[in-house]
Amino acid sequence: MRIAWTATLLTVCCLLGAAQADELEHRCALWVDPFRGEPIDYADVIDDLAAVDVVYLGEAHSVERHHAMQESILRDLGAKKRPIVLGLEQLERYQQPHLDRFNRGEIDFAELAKLTQWAERWHDYQQYRGIVEAARELDIPVLALNARAETIRKVFRSGGVEKLDDDARAELPESLVMDDPPYERLLRLQLMVHMAASQEMLKAMCQAQMCRDEAMADALCAYLQTDAGKGRMAVVLCGTGHIAYGHGTPSRVRRRLPNITDRVVVLSQSGDVEFSAAMKKASRDIEITHEQLRETGRPIGDYLHVTATADVR
Repeated sequence: MRIAWTATLLTVCCLLGAAQADELEHRCALWVDPFRGEPIDYADVIDDLAAVDVVYLGEAHSVERHHAMQESILRDLGAKKRPIVLGLEQLERYQQPHLDRFNRGEIDFAELAKLTQWAERWHDYQQYRGIVEAARELDIPVLALNARAETIRKVFRSGGVEKLDDDARAELPESLVMDDPPYERLLRLQLMVHMAASQEMLKAMCQAQMCRDEAMADALCAYLQTDAGKGRMAVVLCGTGHIAYGHGTPSRVRRRLPNITDRVVVLSQSGDVEFSAAMKKASRDIEITHEQLRETGRPIGDYLHVTATADVR
């Protein structure tokens, strides 16, 4: 059996809830607990998520129904009356002062986007409007997690972390673990989707991904240890590539906070990812076998939301 991986440049790395997107109305969908190998009710998923310290909500960045589901999950977790912080891969840590103004109600989404240059720094940023406005409505602070994009590009272009200049290295967390063989094996399979990727380039590409993971983990753990963050549950929005199989960001959060509990939630793409002509030109189709994925030794997440493919009615 072979699993086809459609080309995507959405990241270099890359449920039915009450508020489903309209497009799901005629599509079969269900939650699955892969550890038990059984479907599970959405209410039971929420009950379990509400009992842990960090919930990672993986996404394909351009799929609108993923963001609708994320908002629904955030609202349902908020109804449990536990303090929450919402962490975003889609904003960079240096932009936090602007987010703090948004959190305090001093500026609206449009002003936040303008001050952070969100449109220029993240494609499809408008798709996050609903969830960040829901967070403010529910008095949930929003946290910028990502590293500065320019720094991550330097990791790749220089050939790895060890070749960064002092100023660029200072932009990244002091503690960086680049020796992660299981994760690197998976990344090397996936990153070949990039037309320009070669075996020589893969080390730098993997390190760029890991630097994002480290930066997001560092920002999240730093906040959770502040007076404002203590006792809060974190809900993290990021590309599935940063959390699948517990690699990436979750493993780096656990390294910093060994006693933390978490859940990884993955939402299926199901044919909903669309690519521009430029993205298609810069990418290629690749195949990753079932056997290769078995080498991860664990399910892709704690909970999967599986939706019938987009052309099934």
